[in-house]
Amino acid sequence: MAINLDKPNRWKSDIIQSVDMYNKWFMEFAPVAFRTTRIQTTADVETALKLTANLTNIRPAILRGHPEILPTLRMSTCPPLAVDRLIGLAGVPNSMVKRMEEEKKLPVRMVDSAVEEELAKIGAIIAKMADPDIFVWLGRKTAPTITEVHRAATIVADRLCGAVANPIIRNAQEKRQLAAIKTWLEARGYKQLPSGDGARFDTMPAGTFSFRMNVPVKLEDGVKAVNIPVDAVIMPKGAKSKQLPLFFEAKSAGDFTNMNKRRKEEAVKMAQLRTTYGKKVKFNLFLCGYFDSGYLGYEAAEGIDWVWEHRIDDLSLFGI
Repeated sequence: MAINLDKPNRWKSDIIQSVDMYNKWFMEFAPVAFRTTRIQTTADVETALKLTANLTNIRPAILRGHPEILPTLRMSTCPPLAVDRLIGLAGVPNSMVKRMEEEKKLPVRMVDSAVEEELAKIGAIIAKMADPDIFVWLGRKTAPTITEVHRAATIVADRLCGAVANPIIRNAQEKRQLAAIKTWLEARGYKQLPSGDGARFDTMPAGTFSFRMNVPVKLEDGVKAVNIPVDAVIMPKGAKSKQLPLFFEAKSAGDFTNMNKRRKEEAVKMAQLRTTYGKKVKFNLFLCGYFDSGYLGYEAAEGIDWVWEHRIDDLSLFGI
């Protein structure tokens, strides 16, 4: 039974209500989420400054012991350096810089002398391009004041947070969406499975749910299997033996453009689940924000249904 995918006459009204709901949340809570992240990021930047003697000593040994400070160093230059720009300017291996950025680690297969040489190149570029308008003490004989260091750390933190503003907001919104699902389910007697207890989606007891559960699927070759994370997995109270749970992906969007660029993600996940577990798989979306008719039509054509957060009681129509 289709819930919303076969009712295009309701889409326009739902889109308007969903946009209004997202905008209200954004105005009230997004600044808080951003500020909280900025406070922590400022503390991280101050730590990086302390390690580098306030950007006056960017030795290879410092980067070797603390590769996690590289993003801070990139945002400390004028202009701030993207990862690929740093790689090009310093002439260092792509894999090395990206491992430092993404995993906060150094390459394990490079000999120590080579690592030392490449880190020295990175340090030289950062030192040469350090922003004198932010780090006002560079080039002078007197040490920076506590106020100057904190001000500089705040500016760099703003740069770091600005580069990841959308993920910060998206993560905060996802947490709120999952909390809304949890509240709705528990009010109806459902119990959340503890995370990390080894529970599998196909052995969940009736009347339980779990968040961010890994579900193994086969790839196109039909042989190789990988785990895909599903935001919410719900086993209805009336589930029969060997019945598959319901899968829900929490999706939020602050504009129409980006979601239409990402709409294929759900279709791919649906195809993988169907290939592995058959056509009875029920993969659905939990939507809040900017999802236009083009997006909804695309998902409907793929057989993907959805629940709008502003009409969360539609979850009951799935037999939950």
